[in-house]
Amino acid sequence: MLLAIANPFSSRRARLSPTQLRGWLACAGVFVAGATAGTEAVHAAAPAEDGIAFFESKVRPLLIDKCYNCHSPEHKVKGGLRLDTKEGTLEGGDSGPSVVPKEPDKSLLLRAVTYEDRDLKMPPKQKLTAEEVDIIRQWIAMGAPDPREDKVAAAAEAAKPAKQVGLSFEAGRQFWSFKLPVKTAPPAVHDTAWTKSDTDRFILAKLEEKKLTPAPDAAAEVLLRRVYHDLVGLLPSSEDTAEFLRNPDVSKLVDKLMATPQFGEQWGQHWLDLSRFAESSGGGRTLPFKDAWRFRDYVIESINNDVPLSRFITEQIAGDLLPHANAEERRRHMVATGFLVLGPTNYEEQDKGVLRMDIVDEQLDTLGRSFMGMTMSCARCHDHKFDPIPAADYYALAGILRSTRTLKNYTDNVAHWIDSPLPLDGAQETEMQAKETKLASMDTELAAAKKALKKMSPKPVKLQRGQPVELDDLPGIVVDDSQAKRVGNWKESNKYPSFIGEGYVHDVNTGKGTCTITFSPTIPKAGRYEVRLAYMALVDRSKKVPVTILHADGEETVYVDQSETPPIDGRFISLGQFRFEKDGAGYVLLSNEGTKGYVTADAVVFIPVEELDKPGSEEKAAKDPKLVAMETKVKALEKEIKVTKSDGLVRPEAMTVLDDTKPEDCAIHIRGSIRNLGQVVPRGFLAVATYGDTPKIPADQSGRLQLAEWVTSDRNPLTARVLVNRVWMHLFGDGLVRSVDNFGTTGEKPSHPELLDALAIEFMQDGWNLKRLVKRLMLTRAYQMASIPTAEQMQAGHAEDPENRLLWKQNRRRVDAGVMRDAILTVSGTINMAVGGPNVIADSVDSNSGGAQNLEYGYIYTDTRRSVYTPAFRNKRLDLFDAFDFADINQPIAKRNASTVAPQALFMMNHPFVIEQSRKAAELIMQRASATDTDVDLVNRLYQQTLGRQPTAGELKLAVHFVKVNAHAASEEEVAKMKLENWALLVQTLFASVDFRYVN
Repeated sequence: MLLAIANPFSSRRARLSPTQLRGWLACAGVFVAGATAGTEAVHAAAPAEDGIAFFESKVRPLLIDKCYNCHSPEHKVKGGLRLDTKEGTLEGGDSGPSVVPKEPDKSLLLRAVTYEDRDLKMPPKQKLTAEEVDIIRQWIAMGAPDPREDKVAAAAEAAKPAKQVGLSFEAGRQFWSFKLPVKTAPPAVHDTAWTKSDTDRFILAKLEEKKLTPAPDAAAEVLLRRVYHDLVGLLPSSEDTAEFLRNPDVSKLVDKLMATPQFGEQWGQHWLDLSRFAESSGGGRTLPFKDAWRFRDYVIESINNDVPLSRFITEQIAGDLLPHANAEERRRHMVATGFLVLGPTNYEEQDKGVLRMDIVDEQLDTLGRSFMGMTMSCARCHDHKFDPIPAADYYALAGILRSTRTLKNYTDNVAHWIDSPLPLDGAQETEMQAKETKLASMDTELAAAKKALKKMSPKPVKLQRGQPVELDDLPGIVVDDSQAKRVGNWKESNKYPSFIGEGYVHDVNTGKGTCTITFSPTIPKAGRYEVRLAYMALVDRSKKVPVTILHADGEETVYVDQSETPPIDGRFISLGQFRFEKDGAGYVLLSNEGTKGYVTADAVVFIPVEELDKPGSEEKAAKDPKLVAMETKVKALEKEIKVTKSDGLVRPEAMTVLDDTKPEDCAIHIRGSIRNLGQVVPRGFLAVATYGDTPKIPADQSGRLQLAEWVTSDRNPLTARVLVNRVWMHLFGDGLVRSVDNFGTTGEKPSHPELLDALAIEFMQDGWNLKRLVKRLMLTRAYQMASIPTAEQMQAGHAEDPENRLLWKQNRRRVDAGVMRDAILTVSGTINMAVGGPNVIADSVDSNSGGAQNLEYGYIYTDTRRSVYTPAFRNKRLDLFDAFDFADINQPIAKRNASTVAPQALFMMNHPFVIEQSRKAAELIMQRASATDTDVDLVNRLYQQTLGRQPTAGELKLAVHFVKVNAHAASEEEVAKMKLENWALLVQTLFASVDFRYVN
């Protein structure tokens, strides 16, 4: 074995550097030991003397050569681990004891060097050989004999992280949000005539304590607009207004609006904000989520169909694991898990271990904040500084999500989410399966035909730049880097896609003089061959890479400038033409000795000289009837496949997650590092929010189903409270807990804790029903109060409760960006009320294609559907959304910001969208005007449609005067044009008014 490894150097007669020599001597010792010790000696326990000798001869040199650079004070002490002393080796570092004598399988050191744990791999740059690993195993099995008696320096202790503990478990149990809700009887109140419900009694009792009186009831048309805004996010029509003013029955109105699809669109948008819903990944190479719309439609449909929120949450955490009665239910369940996929993900991250953990952290952050109002990601690097969430609880939850597959694989240069095929119904599924079977058969036949054609055809393959190439697509004898013999630290990569096979290697611009890669072909017949080297060119590459060719007539060394683009197809450079014997010794050896800059290697191709582009060969080959027949067959198959794919049913796909085939518990990541691992924590949940027995997680399951059960349990003190508080916030402007995303110790305490608990308990007992909760709150006297009380009430309220925390009046609220846009489109008559379906046409996404991002960056917003369907890109948003505080879709958010800044006013005055829609609204007014309508009638109608009220006397007078045209000498056409312009400006003025942008 030594001879085989050393042989490439023997032909060069090169002198080894001291570093190389030490490396080869260490390897020689390992291999000789492996060859002479015998199998039985490897695993047998040895006497103490033999153990010490074994350590000194085998283990100490190995530790010095492979470990001391990172784990001894002469160099550095990473992770608090020293391996240069006995005490340090046994005690270990941040991750715990590195060696457990006589128990190799329990020793972190052995686990690290075997590379079996994908997140604990040491040494990180190059795996030990099998023989070296076996030395470590033998030594630990012997009892880890070690004569080094030095004491560990204090520096090792200083290198360890200080344990940071926030609120203790015991104290956490006493914090209000971590206690189970307790139902309290509604308090007695003096003004019993004012209250309509128990909720009103809780509100009024607090007001009476402060000697405050609630505001009067809101006027009918004010209440009508408020209800429309809160339930469907739209303006009431003139007919709706007239009907309600005749019979102001709020209960009947609520039932009517909840039965419309628009209820799901409005409340679905609230949930999409929590889901950080987007239709692109964000980042530099942003990728379009072509099927994200399915999750959006799932949310809207679920809310319209009154799916209990406990079931709704369960489907989003673990829908793929739920039983299903039919294909439709299976589709719903799978689409629901898109919740876990839709986050902002840097799919270009090259360290896939980091990418995997970043995704888990983002998922945990979303789960914690969306469902439980907890900032759990703070515990990724250490115990939570404020809340009773130790790092162990964080990694107990992380283990559940690490046992869940979110990416297609962890090897692609640019990663990709999982596109899962969805089942169809009945006969459609049967038809689809038949079609898929037929396509699979044709694909197999086409592949065989293409392979046969390639063998028959002398025509060279046309190579596309910037695209990977299969080995079979190249002429001659191809030796890929994956088939070559590597010595030293070569790093695999596929960052630049113009590679051959699965990728290429580079020397990381380190270890100069220690890295070689040898390409050894199997020559089928003697003759002259042109030898071509493929490499990845870039400005930081070495300009003088030595390449040695051993051929039948001797040995030659040439130098390649890898900073220059290869001249042949942008991939290859010819190293020359040489003679090779059949099955003879021969190779191409590339080294990084004496180089400055990165050295890369991809493949070497050996092409018989006689096959190099013979003149006339293509014309001669074209006349071969067998070749013509095969070409015809390939073309026919390609055409048939294309027609079959486009004809009939197409299998839908959705962004989903799947359970990992090998679920596993997660180790605590010291300081959040994937390479600094501590104690392994069993998968589980937040201890402080757990009462009673927790769901048991089977070893062969991820635990997501049990996580969903725990989150939606009546014994979870957080979830129901958080959901009820958010519903309250959407109806009253602020939550009973104003920090709606933070129920931890740094959040605000509830203004009415007994009311919050009563609502949470009633909500759970009522089957987690959203519609009934919303209606219950909207029928309260508190909801139906005016936002503008009497002067006396205003003065008293500002004195005792300036922030209106006790709710002595309703809160005046600014409408959000989406509702504002929908209102503008409604007034202009251009709104498209189509429900559901895709809004961005995106084909299958090739993550490695640089053009994938063009859909987002080049997108032009022209749609007029409701704002919930407006493409939600992460890097490019609709201008109106940017100006008016649309939700930050990079994180879960329950309450949108409501800023007031100058650019908002400028937007309403100058943006083409507002100007165009104002003109369309004016045109609609002119079209619908009857011969008997006066300007007064039209102004009244416009105010009612736009602001939900009639103009005041002063407003009416100004508006009528404004639209009047005084142009005696002008033609009728000019007068009509000026009148339209005046009406358009009036509409734009109303759009820009405070009353349009706020709801009383």
